[in-house]
Amino acid sequence: MSTLQQEIEQLGPWFHNIHLPDGTQTAPHHTLGDFPAFKWKDIAPSIPEDLSGWNVLDVGCNAGYYTLQLAQRGAQVLAIDIDPHYLKQGTWVAKQFNLSHQIEFRQMQVYDVVKLEQSFDLIWYMGVLYHLRYPLLSLDILSQKLKRLMVFQTLTMPGEEVAEIPYDLDFNAREKMQQDGWPKMAFIENRLAGDVTNWWAPNHAGIEAMLRSCGLKVTQRPAHEIYLCEPDPDNNKSVHSWNSSEYLSATGQNWSEAVKEKVTHKNRTLTS
Repeated sequence: MSTLQQEIEQLGPWFHNIHLPDGTQTAPHHTLGDFPAFKWKDIAPSIPEDLSGWNVLDVGCNAGYYTLQLAQRGAQVLAIDIDPHYLKQGTWVAKQFNLSHQIEFRQMQVYDVVKLEQSFDLIWYMGVLYHLRYPLLSLDILSQKLKRLMVFQTLTMPGEEVAEIPYDLDFNAREKMQQDGWPKMAFIENRLAGDVTNWWAPNHAGIEAMLRSCGLKVTQRPAHEIYLCEPDPDNNKSVHSWNSSEYLSATGQNWSEAVKEKVTHKNRTLTS
């Protein structure tokens, strides 16, 4: 057995099958096939070939397959994950490709991104949201750090329907929420596919609605469950407006001044 193969086994198990420079693979017998290469194949044409000068955040980087692809296109990448096992794998992989100078691996929660001073041209946010107890907060945080492009993917409920949603739903007309295409998110109390960290499965309409509510607009859907989006300067639904005090509180910041605007008109429609 070669030294390289020994190192791969010592660093296992692997969830990302990475093709190393000499052709050796880290997980050639992956149950999902050549994962996540087949997902990258769908997305890659929608990403600029030259990412020189781009700062990228890879959230939930695992062993760094996407991190590697983006660095190879010239980006500087901050790759974060909560699992030190994956970060160790990613650090090793970056060395194999001589890309350590372009990649920083750091143990962080997605919520910790609020503490970062920098913003990012590209945020890679795939395979994480449905593992979170507080999914919309994560999108609020990331949308505040985004300058150009987000690649977003999540587990979903079946169906592509999108209902026409009234601007203001009457209090006694809530049966409309039961129609196909109403933005929904199913809660997984126990397990899905044996994984206790699978909490949520939004429908397609729900994903688009959540992204809009965070000030983003979907620009492409290169594959199933994958959304490319960018900041929408004409969107007034984001945390910059009505939600700012709640966002500040949830992220450990001073919210006392921001709440004044929120409570000024709170519940006036029901009490007047």
